[in-house]
Amino acid sequence: MEILLNFMFIFLSRIVDVSLGTVRIILVSKGMRVQASILGFFEVLIWIVVVARVIMYVSSPIYYVAFAAGFATGNYVGMILEEKLALGNVLIRVVTRFDAERLVEVLRNENFIVTSIDGEGKDGPVKVIFGILKRKSARKFIKLVNQYNPNAFYTVENVTSVSKFENDPVLKKRLFMNNLIRK
Repeated sequence: MEILLNFMFIFLSRIVDVSLGTVRIILVSKGMRVQASILGFFEVLIWIVVVARVIMYVSSPIYYVAFAAGFATGNYVGMILEEKLALGNVLIRVVTRFDAERLVEVLRNENFIVTSIDGEGKDGPVKVIFGILKRKSARKFIKLVNQYNPNAFYTVENVTSVSKFENDPVLKKRLFMNNLIRK
């Protein structure tokens, strides 16, 4: 029974600490220093406790397996967590050959901040629509694009910094209110 409890402790603790590490790395890449530092503290605290437990039972290879399996599973769980948290901002670029005014109108009515410009594609004139939004809203944005312009081409890119979201109180309030409304 003690072997099973130690195995589960090591395995589950590694899942937690590696998941925290995965999310921490993503926070660092998004410039969220304070949150990353806090997660890093708990990540290392858990890690040192687990390593001490493994060293305490250094002659039991089963705990090495628990340590490695927890690491592998923690990576997987961390990626799922990060996907669910949907941290940060994205740029969605939509290119369409068809009339895009209705799509732009619908996106703006849904409180997305979009810019539309004329462009030139291989087969003639196109509209290019740019939207900078919270990553949590990307699915809704793409759903609207597919609904109102199913043949449109779009790309989604991570954005590390958006000056207007951070410095413009009107946009900040609008984004905050939109997040409240959507919840």
